Amino acid sequence: MTAPVRTTCPYCGVGCGVLATPDGQGGLRIAGDPDHPANGGRLCVKGAALGETLATAGRLLTPRIGGAEAGWNQALDLIADRFATAIRDHGPDSVAMYVSGQLLTEDYYVANKLMKGFVGSANIDTNSRLCMASSVAGHRRAFGSDTVPGLYEDLEQADLVVLTGSNLGWCHPVLHQRLMAARAARPDLRIVVIDPRRTATCEGADLHLPIAAGADAHLFNLLLCHLFDTGRMNADFLPHLAGLDAALEAARDSRPAATGLDPQDLAAFLDLWAGAEKVVTVYSQGINQSDSGTDKVNAILNCHLATGRIGRPGMGPFSVTGQPNAMGGREVGGLSNMLACHLELENPAHRAAVQTFWNAPRMAQRPGLKAVDLFRAVEEGRIKALWILHTNPAVTMPEADRVARAIAACDFVAVSEAWPDTDTARLADVLLPAAAWGEKDGTVTNSERLISRQRAALPPAGQARPDWWALAQVAQRMGFQGFDWSGPAGIFAEHAALSGVAGRLGSDFDISQLVGVDYGRMSPVHWPQGPAQRGGRFFGSGRFHAPDGRARMVSVRATLPVRDPEGVLLNTGRIRDQWHSMTRTGLSPRLSRHLAEPYLELHPQDAERFGLAGADLVQLRNDHGRAVLRVMISDRVAPGHPFAPMHWSGQTAPTGRIDALVPGLTDPISGQPASKSAPVRLARYAAAWHGYLVTTRDVAPDCGYWAKARLAGGWQLELADSVTPADWVAWAVALLDLGQPSILLQDSARGRHRMAFHRDGRLQAALFIAPEPVLLSRDHLVGLLDREAPHALAGRPSADMPDPGPTICACLNVGLNTIRRALAGGGLNSVTEIGQALGAGSNCGSCRPELAALLARAQRPAAAE
Repeated sequence: MTAPVRTTCPYCGVGCGVLATPDGQGGLRIAGDPDHPANGGRLCVKGAALGETLATAGRLLTPRIGGAEAGWNQALDLIADRFATAIRDHGPDSVAMYVSGQLLTEDYYVANKLMKGFVGSANIDTNSRLCMASSVAGHRRAFGSDTVPGLYEDLEQADLVVLTGSNLGWCHPVLHQRLMAARAARPDLRIVVIDPRRTATCEGADLHLPIAAGADAHLFNLLLCHLFDTGRMNADFLPHLAGLDAALEAARDSRPAATGLDPQDLAAFLDLWAGAEKVVTVYSQGINQSDSGTDKVNAILNCHLATGRIGRPGMGPFSVTGQPNAMGGREVGGLSNMLACHLELENPAHRAAVQTFWNAPRMAQRPGLKAVDLFRAVEEGRIKALWILHTNPAVTMPEADRVARAIAACDFVAVSEAWPDTDTARLADVLLPAAAWGEKDGTVTNSERLISRQRAALPPAGQARPDWWALAQVAQRMGFQGFDWSGPAGIFAEHAALSGVAGRLGSDFDISQLVGVDYGRMSPVHWPQGPAQRGGRFFGSGRFHAPDGRARMVSVRATLPVRDPEGVLLNTGRIRDQWHSMTRTGLSPRLSRHLAEPYLELHPQDAERFGLAGADLVQLRNDHGRAVLRVMISDRVAPGHPFAPMHWSGQTAPTGRIDALVPGLTDPISGQPASKSAPVRLARYAAAWHGYLVTTRDVAPDCGYWAKARLAGGWQLELADSVTPADWVAWAVALLDLGQPSILLQDSARGRHRMAFHRDGRLQAALFIAPEPVLLSRDHLVGLLDREAPHALAGRPSADMPDPGPTICACLNVGLNTIRRALAGGGLNSVTEIGQALGAGSNCGSCRPELAALLARAQRPAAAE
């Protein structure tokens, strides 16, 4: 029997250990690693479905130049030549790299070394700029270093856990399950969720504070004042701080009304936080993705510093990262304003030390362009050669349409990718086939500073190669020395050795004790691993990384987003079962069953204001772009602050590219965009017809709205347009290329058409057209593809086949209707009992918050009686 390979999940920053066992047929059997400290064997539904995302069909398998297949030497020579020519003719700042938290630390290290030490420019930035840059900036302002003080176990040891700007239940499900398990073991543990939305995470909370959009800094300023006024400052810790008086003076400007909270709820929170010695404040994108995100971070840090609740078991601020290796990128200096090993690019002594270590010919002397500014420089023609690695900025950057146009107009663009048809890959002059998860070998660092190995369990597909290798090859072709590693182990050893230099300069990041470690057998380990400290927490002693050893409390003048009285402030984010722009998760049929279409979650007051009904299509517009989304009416969002997910791309829903609407407004310190408060105007999309299609063929319709999702035997598509085809049969035949329909039902006067296409008696496609959103059992229809299905056009199961409804539990395919019927039958009084009866929630646990909400709704009538 083939032994499992111990590796790490490629999704969020929890950093779960995975056991990947080759199945002998080119795939992998996936299980959680019970010995990994981050997850103890747990996996969320995305991690559990990794084995469904390993298909090589459609992968980029060879280099391409101008769309034509080419050899590696030809492609690498061309990249090296175009970069060298731009540097010669226009200087080192005429070239740039845009990299990703999907890279392994070794890849990141090579890219950073090449750009900052040999090209001589800091124009290398990462998509981590879009999610964690404000946390980095806040850490550096307060601590003198980008240091996460605590560990995951602090959430389990705390008496109070505050989740602010974090939908932990959906975005970091395994960490959320750890927290829920801790609360089950210690019922006195209290959980507070601060979020304008009532998210799935709220289902497990003792208190939900539906804060006004963008008012987080006001809330934590009020908390700081409350701590001072009630005598909760830590007198023993205050000598380790600077700036308390100024921070308090600024905080006094915040007023309770700015938070939008009920006064009783606000008072309860202030008293709860003040009275809990062991308090952890977890924060994520809802804090960071703001034009004042750094101030929001520092408002949180101020409260922990003033009370000394930091760096000891069960207490501290905790930034949870969005990507699997955003932390590793920060460690190697992947951001344009940072140097390797948490050293400072602006510090001449630090630059000199790194230059000497690298034997670098031309060290960057100043910070480079941050992501938004970098792509504006591309637009203006100042960047002549651009290399994009493992990210999709034509979808995910603010003002995404503008960014796509800039990339398309750039003199030379190389893209390292696993898939050739992403929105960004389609704009490349050179495409390099990159090794994907399951093929890559290196390290990643999770949110609690845990370094884990990501190991290869499969050979690379086609001619795919590791990113570090491609970067090193280009460096050597440009004539640079010091890029001749034989594998990632040598790169890691060099990285660890450089961290020892950094440690002697006072950096927090020192893993020099890992030089010479058995890389192949290396177990997960927390940094630091240096002579001064091995693992553990930071700052409990009161010693920080500022020159005088003291932390800085920052004066925060809280602001609020500017509202458009004619529109709304759009909040964007993630959903439970998808990831980034779905190039990987979109391959899994079960991950597409939970929420298969881009949508706008809209409060009933806003729906009435804009004349919208549930399942309508709504058009969102502003000066930067346009989107068309399905309307979901819900009181889980606040009036004037709807929510839309960010995952859809030109390949899955061209009008669902939500970042086209996000303005390039950034935090002045971190450069992070304000992705949570995009001003947009809404109007009903005037669809002349709506459609639903299931098909065994991958098609891209020519209509005003379409959204595509993967099925086990094909695809499903939601369709609409403002113009009606003259001949529906001709339209369908041209789209599907399956010949004439085998069954046709038409009522042209009422605008209703249904047609089925069979081949050898088996259903290949079924199309439903109506003047309003199509009502039928989608979960029934998707199971009929490539079966006989003579009654498919009924659109619903027969009476002896109950409709399971939309999928809630993706692991075990348990639908909403199935759960509701079981709850209506009585006898199920807990999420655990639901799992015992139906299986839902008993595997990865990602759906448990939704099960809790369904259970609560089912029990309300009885409670009222």
